[in-house]
Amino acid sequence: MAGTILIVEDEPKLAGVLADYLRREGFATEVARDGKRALELWRSAAPDMILLDLMLPEIDGLEVARRVRAASAVPIIMLTARDEEIDKLVGLGLGADDYVVKPYSPREVVARVRAVLRRAAGGLAPPSAFRSGALEVDLARYRVTCAGRGVPATASEVRLLAELARQPGVVRTREELLDVVGEPGHVAEARTVDAHVKNLRHKLGSCAGALETVRGVGYRLRET
Repeated sequence: MAGTILIVEDEPKLAGVLADYLRREGFATEVARDGKRALELWRSAAPDMILLDLMLPEIDGLEVARRVRAASAVPIIMLTARDEEIDKLVGLGLGADDYVVKPYSPREVVARVRAVLRRAAGGLAPPSAFRSGALEVDLARYRVTCAGRGVPATASEVRLLAELARQPGVVRTREELLDVVGEPGHVAEARTVDAHVKNLRHKLGSCAGALETVRGVGYRLRET
């Protein structure tokens, strides 16, 4: 099997179609029809990815994402009928790795699943660990720490820091960073990177100063 995908979707037909397409591609699937069951299956099945609808009974998708992200960097693709940019930015704040807006093709969802899993597997080749002052990025363990304190970074956020860690002090453009954290061609491309950086600065606390903005260009990680 290529991995286990937890499908969280309250429309039975849609969940069934997604499960069929994913199984044909070699994935195992688990299906939850409400947020409470989604959290139960996330804990028991330890999926490699979550396809998460926003509008759910019991506990909504945003709250499910909050609870999962508090303890795990498992990739999350949000399934939403709301295409407003604000929804996307709110979702990014909760650690979504990608979005698919309804109506969508199941083939598109499978392609997105594969793309996000490839990125989560670490298509980068920087040093296995990097330190900038009190900030440490451990790529082998997908872990970020600040002064020894664990930082609850998402998989996309770790990859962004890792990409910057390849060459400390070198500015990377938003377009370059999009290849790491998101799918090129999405709406609000630059804002996707900006949202990840904003979230990281909030999470990094006293280490936030290591992540520097170069206005009109992009971002860099401070040299030590």
